[in-house]
Amino acid sequence: MLLNIQHNSRYRYDAPVHYSVLRLRMHPQSSPGQKVIDWALNVEGATQEANYRDGYGNRTMLIRLDRDIEELVIRAEGHVETEDRTGVLGKVYNFMPIWLYERETDLTKPGDSIRELAASLPAKTDKLAIMHELMALLHQKMVYTPGTTNISTTAEEAFLNGKGVCQDHTHVFISTARLLNIPARYVSGYLMLNNTIEQTASHAWAEAHIEGLGWVGFDAANDICPDETYVRLACGLDYREAAPVSGIRFGPGIESLAVEVNVEQ
Repeated sequence: MLLNIQHNSRYRYDAPVHYSVLRLRMHPQSSPGQKVIDWALNVEGATQEANYRDGYGNRTMLIRLDRDIEELVIRAEGHVETEDRTGVLGKVYNFMPIWLYERETDLTKPGDSIRELAASLPAKTDKLAIMHELMALLHQKMVYTPGTTNISTTAEEAFLNGKGVCQDHTHVFISTARLLNIPARYVSGYLMLNNTIEQTASHAWAEAHIEGLGWVGFDAANDICPDETYVRLACGLDYREAAPVSGIRFGPGIESLAVEVNVEQ
């Protein structure tokens, strides 16, 4: 499947920005299941400082906002050819050792409720089957409800709340998998929806490392392993390490953000 993707982010500031540096992880890479045909990433209101691959293998651009600007525009677009591999990315590795993905973070640290969830899963030697059961269980227990969480919401908070968005489903999945000694990571990317082209955010899902298969994707928000409608952007231990845009800003004023994501065949 050939997907056409457009991702525009417009930041507005009600007072001039004195200094800001942002890290952009908005350039997909060719990998098993996807081939990047063409891609362009452009910014208005900032200067590129560096372009590199981080320790997770993510293609990353570092930009510095022009002094005293009041608007920043980031535009990413291109075509990616995809295929359905039933979620199996495979044995694709970068600099980070597999055991690193068993490390908890502030966003994925389990509490009592997630520990109970992990303990409730049937004891099986088939780790792939366990991950499928976890995905289905989270889809049932957590209602997809935009606006009920934010980027600082932890896995434990979201699971106790019983609702959230794809970021929250992913954090809970990762937290539970790591309790079961299964390496897991956060993946940011794009998803072509059936009923609309226009979206207001990118997507997220988890990948678990299964012995013999390598990395396998699980989207608990939709109860499906990624297929040809998914495009991987970046990965990390949690949202903060795989977010399309992250960084720091100094100066007075309030920031507003408008995001437009179009994914179509």
